[in-house]
Amino acid sequence: MLGVNARAAVGRFWAPVVARLARAGVTPDAVTLVGTLGAIAGAVGLIATGHLFWGAFTVTVFVLLDMLDGALARARGGGSVFGAVLDSTGDRAADAAIFGALVWWFSGAGDNRLLVLLALLCLVLGVLTSYVKARAEGMGLRCDVGVVERTERLILVLVGTGFLGLGIPYALHVALWVLTVGSAVTVAQRFAEVHRQARGRALPTPPSTPPSSGLVP
Repeated sequence: MLGVNARAAVGRFWAPVVARLARAGVTPDAVTLVGTLGAIAGAVGLIATGHLFWGAFTVTVFVLLDMLDGALARARGGGSVFGAVLDSTGDRAADAAIFGALVWWFSGAGDNRLLVLLALLCLVLGVLTSYVKARAEGMGLRCDVGVVERTERLILVLVGTGFLGLGIPYALHVALWVLTVGSAVTVAQRFAEVHRQARGRALPTPPSTPPSSGLVP
């Protein structure tokens, strides 16, 4: 998928920066927080106020840090469980800020109800895409299929937003329509993959709880 190739290219771009940050003692968690907060600030402060090109540009810069924190963690000898949870949570927060900012602008001064609907659909389908994978992995299954993952989702929405900000008509309409259809297909693909792997498998039995002695600890 595009996401795999994009991550490899961005990884090569960031390699010298990663080496300097590792020597300076910068932690991956700090990079994650800066990237997340910067992306949210760019979405809320610029996209939500109608500065679509500069908003998309700013968010893109900070989103690229999502590729940097993982590389930095590997350069420092490996990441942590907390760091992985923080990174995933930050991704969801940044995505919500981007689509929420579009909804805010186009439901107000931007005045385009179709784009409001498409942005909401993309937000919901993006959450479902991530949730199905996380739930499947929690049950011991692999769920890496899908035509649209986070990298593709961000490329489409940010390019469409930036182009509309430059005055290219319907750029965001096209991007969000493609993203809506692609995300719906991805959710269906992931459900189909989970169904295939889970066929004949019973739900894991939770560990039994020892009987209570009746004494209050």
